[in-house]
Amino acid sequence: MTGLLQSVVEPERYDVRGARTGADGAEVFRQWKPDVVLTDLSLPDVDGIELLRRLKQVDPEPEVIVVGGQGTITRAVEAGRAGAFFFLERPVSEDGLLDLLGKAVGRLDERAEHQQLKDKLRGQYSFASVIGQSAAMTTLFELVESVAASDANILIQGENGTGKELIANAIHYNSHRASGPFIKINCASIPRDLIESELFGYKKGAFTGAAADKIGLVEMAEGGSLLLDEIGEMPAYLQTKLLRVLQEREYRPVGSDRVVTVDFRLICATNVDLEVALRDGRLREDLYFRINTITVRVPPLRERTEDIPLLCDHFLSKFNQRYQKSIRSFAPSVYHLLIRNRWAGNVRELENAIERAVLVCKTGEITPAELPDSVRDSAASAREFTIPPHRTLAEIERMAILQTLQRTNWNKQEAAQILGLYRPTLYSKMKKHEIRDNRASRRAAAARR
Repeated sequence: MTGLLQSVVEPERYDVRGARTGADGAEVFRQWKPDVVLTDLSLPDVDGIELLRRLKQVDPEPEVIVVGGQGTITRAVEAGRAGAFFFLERPVSEDGLLDLLGKAVGRLDERAEHQQLKDKLRGQYSFASVIGQSAAMTTLFELVESVAASDANILIQGENGTGKELIANAIHYNSHRASGPFIKINCASIPRDLIESELFGYKKGAFTGAAADKIGLVEMAEGGSLLLDEIGEMPAYLQTKLLRVLQEREYRPVGSDRVVTVDFRLICATNVDLEVALRDGRLREDLYFRINTITVRVPPLRERTEDIPLLCDHFLSKFNQRYQKSIRSFAPSVYHLLIRNRWAGNVRELENAIERAVLVCKTGEITPAELPDSVRDSAASAREFTIPPHRTLAEIERMAILQTLQRTNWNKQEAAQILGLYRPTLYSKMKKHEIRDNRASRRAAAARR
């Protein structure tokens, strides 16, 4: 066999090494680590398929070609089950062997390219792309890493700009579905009368304008993951259909009798308080329990201010490269202002502030003058709460609660901690003083329209 290989292959393309017995072949395999193995079915000391199994235990990557006599169909099937790339019957032609070697090497090259692409995707969307060293982010990373490999439904909660989509990317690209599609849809950005057809597709003629069959995004997510961003904005009638799909894993496109069977991992994201959405009837309780098998909360930037210098350095490097600038650092007073800011827009707002500072900076150091006015004004107004004169105790309590809620961007859990209250007590005092979150009211009004 070795002589045949050496006589047909090009020395500059293939390096050939031989062995007379299975034991010798296994030793060469361990030391040399070849790309392709050619072995006879009948060896002096071991069966060729048994050798194949041993080699695959050492390293499953190399392709193994097994050569046997004619009419050994049963042994060919056995070799295939043991992991052989091909079972080649005698007599072996030179052209046939060369062609088979080329196919084996080509398969290895394809696998290597696929792995490179997979590594690139993992590098782009891995935890490294989510910047943070704080205790809150470390806890988040540990949770994401522990649940990513499962197929459990994930609910990501967080304010606008916290990086919910980055976390969703990390979950998908660190799962066993990483090679499958990752389909994303923002439920708030699609008109309510179109979202069903976008999600589930439709049959030609199902409604005015349906000129051809359309595959829905749910079907496109087959074998991968589906991200439903702003799930709290999904119309109620569509929540019922989504719940049925999650339970039965099948559905019918709009206007079609065709049953579509789907296999996908659901990831939902929202920036709304789902407890309020449940009370308002905007979110079905049974759907809520179905989608939040695992709840991942992305902390707002004000809860991890120790990450701000790290984020600043990251964004400085990013925008230096984008705009061909050579700014070296931030003045210490800049960090003081940034850490005191409440960051209603979170990391996205900080990124925009740094981008603006890089663009207008004329020296090698960013100073407070280059920061947006909103950041400087917010820091200036973030002084200690002062008691105005001639106010009752009840009025002062109402002002303290209202200002704390505004400074925490209506994060009731954080506000309760600052005020030293239990969360139910805060809700009770808000009701007593008739303090309402106008943002939630506006969202509820918009949902009823």
